[in-house]
Amino acid sequence: MTLTRALLAALALVTSLAAARAEVTVTDIIGRQVTLPQPAKHIVLGEGRHLAVLGLIHDDPVALVAGWRLDKALDEPTMQAYREKFPAIDEIRPVGSGNRDISAEAIIALHPDLVVLTLIDRNDPGTEVARQQIEAAGIPVAYVDFFSHPQENSIPSLRVLGKLTGAEERAEEFATFYESRLTRIRDRLAAPDIRRPRVFFHVHAAPVNCCSTVGTGVFNDFITTAGGQNIGNDSVKGVLGNVSLEYLIGADPDIYIATGGTHMAARGGLVLGSGVDARTAQASFDRLISAPGFSSLRAVEDGRVAGVWHLFNDSPVHIALIEYLAKTFHPDLFEDVDPAATLAEINARFSPVTVPGTWWVAPKK
Repeated sequence: MTLTRALLAALALVTSLAAARAEVTVTDIIGRQVTLPQPAKHIVLGEGRHLAVLGLIHDDPVALVAGWRLDKALDEPTMQAYREKFPAIDEIRPVGSGNRDISAEAIIALHPDLVVLTLIDRNDPGTEVARQQIEAAGIPVAYVDFFSHPQENSIPSLRVLGKLTGAEERAEEFATFYESRLTRIRDRLAAPDIRRPRVFFHVHAAPVNCCSTVGTGVFNDFITTAGGQNIGNDSVKGVLGNVSLEYLIGADPDIYIATGGTHMAARGGLVLGSGVDARTAQASFDRLISAPGFSSLRAVEDGRVAGVWHLFNDSPVHIALIEYLAKTFHPDLFEDVDPAATLAEINARFSPVTVPGTWWVAPKK
């Protein structure tokens, strides 16, 4: 009997230690402690497009996702690339649609072991009510951020996802890749005599109803990190605001950068990004910079203009955009930097799918 009790006690101890080792505790991006009994295998994403972020640290991210909110869904070419490799993507259940709505009932019915929300959700009253209901049902909720403060929060958020889903090693591998490139840019721009060009960032760019630009936040941070001065910061006090074409002409920026995507086709604007061929992107860019007012800009006359895909702004893949901007602002300083090669390496080493497209465009030489 004594031996039996000893064996049972030893077995209980082993079981307890194994459970302790399986338990996962992290501090999420807003400082909340999240504990799971084991790494999550059945999750709900508050942003559908964050499936591609999970894809940076999992060979089959689709297998992990039970539900997603469709307010910020994958763009169609990316969705198609995932569908071709992972047909089960069509089994992921929607738990909310537009206007940031999210259904606690739909989430609870899926019995997930984790719900991932974003920093934007933190200040949304409807989502906050849903979060309380979800946690009351015993389902852990973690917050991440790849959008509001991408340089500050993307890698910590990736590490949070890595630990919560049992992919710490892969998350750390991508973090090292990202941080080495960011450090290279910052180190080269650290010299006190570096001249930072004045940059105008024209978001959702079209030759009519000019011009939407950025004050603070995402793209302002990218411009600054890449060695430029965002002139929109002088006139736009929030993240996004509008200025007139006359303002742009009078501001006389050293460099003009436009952002666009397939959503700009209907407005005659800059069309590029996933699923867009180089010829289409070039033609839309040429129309933009040859339009009245734009064509007279000194930056256009000097060839110091470029167009970039707007949706770099919700994924740590934005490191390639920062490289592209740094090379555009300081071509001599970053002559050896190849942002296209950075994207290719991300696809080869990290992403389970490759999405065709055109991510940036410059004037014809």
